[in-house]
Amino acid sequence: MTTTRERALDAAVELVGEQGIRALVHARVDERAGLPKGSTSNWFRTRDALVAGVVAWLAERERGDFDAGAAPVVRTPDQLIDAFASLIDAETGLFSGRTRARYALFLEGANDPQLLEPLLQQRKVYVEWATDLLAGVGAARPADAVRALMAASEGLVLHRLTVDPTAPVRPVVERIVRACLD
Repeated sequence: MTTTRERALDAAVELVGEQGIRALVHARVDERAGLPKGSTSNWFRTRDALVAGVVAWLAERERGDFDAGAAPVVRTPDQLIDAFASLIDAETGLFSGRTRARYALFLEGANDPQLLEPLLQQRKVYVEWATDLLAGVGAARPADAVRALMAASEGLVLHRLTVDPTAPVRPVVERIVRACLD
């Protein structure tokens, strides 16, 4: 059963993903979540506390998806290409609102290391996972390769979220992965 706190946090992520960080106010979260006025402020007294709660919640939700078996088995370069293409499709499709919220929160926390910490920890886990996958499929310098893969993937995600939602994913990912293996 979903708690009122979870409903508020899910609604907050939706608001930020759809309307940006400025939409994140207690009354709007209550309204979006279908909660009585003042419910969100019972959990998060200030806007800063609400923003911090959303950052932590977003990282927790993404980690939960990852831990729930969303991470595919990868043994070959083609499986790695498929895995990253599927991930980018999900981030720019099914989870596009959450991805937009994550980007907005990264920008909001650019000058606030404490706010950014949960997102950076989540990213660190993701980078370690991707580095291991690249090493497993033969990348000679997986730490260098993961930086290239992450930068190109993030660029493609941003491109699909803002400019061209139908931009092909797999051919771009294939070119990046193949370059990482050279």
